Amino acid sequence: MNFGFLIFPGMEELDLVGPWEIISLWSKFAQGPEKCLMVAENPGPVICNKGMSVNPHVIFRDCPPLDFLLVPGGEGTSREVDNLSLIQFVAGQAKGCKAVFSVCTGTFILHRAGLLSNKRATTHWASLQKLRDLGDVEVVENRIVQDGNIWTSAGISAGIDLALAFIEYITDEKTAGKIQLGAEYYPSGKSYGMMHQLPQAPEYMRKRD
Repeated sequence: MNFGFLIFPGMEELDLVGPWEIISLWSKFAQGPEKCLMVAENPGPVICNKGMSVNPHVIFRDCPPLDFLLVPGGEGTSREVDNLSLIQFVAGQAKGCKAVFSVCTGTFILHRAGLLSNKRATTHWASLQKLRDLGDVEVVENRIVQDGNIWTSAGISAGIDLALAFIEYITDEKTAGKIQLGAEYYPSGKSYGMMHQLPQAPEYMRKRD
């Protein structure tokens, strides 16, 4: 199995690195994908939103067929939704994928690639209205939303939960638990400054109390 991670300038670092860590642990400890590939349009380092530099393993024209494809979000998505080469890559690979994922505003790349029409989806809380405004997506204010083989998540850190939820779905709870332990991913649940109660916070956060 090949698990591809789309990378592009201006992507949000944790959107990529969080799921990468979880999927890589799946490969290491529990017979997950044989290859985890960073895939970019062009060779050479890709500079993320906050300055981290990532090197691709393959570029679009050399990328093998993918079983899974994850699309991160970040400020760069506002430009990449109009990048025909990138959109064609996502749409083309998605035809053969068992599952396609987006984290944060990567949702908008999936939509431009024709993968979200008349489907349920979510995105970063600050972009929920923008997603509604597209008109053909049922926006769900959950941290993770699955509709068929399309999985979307809320912003940034939610990509870690997305990866774990998918591993549980495709394997079993025990396997996901081993990977969660390996990553020592046990969020404290503390909400600093009660910011989750602000009116603009997504519904799933405001229901925590």
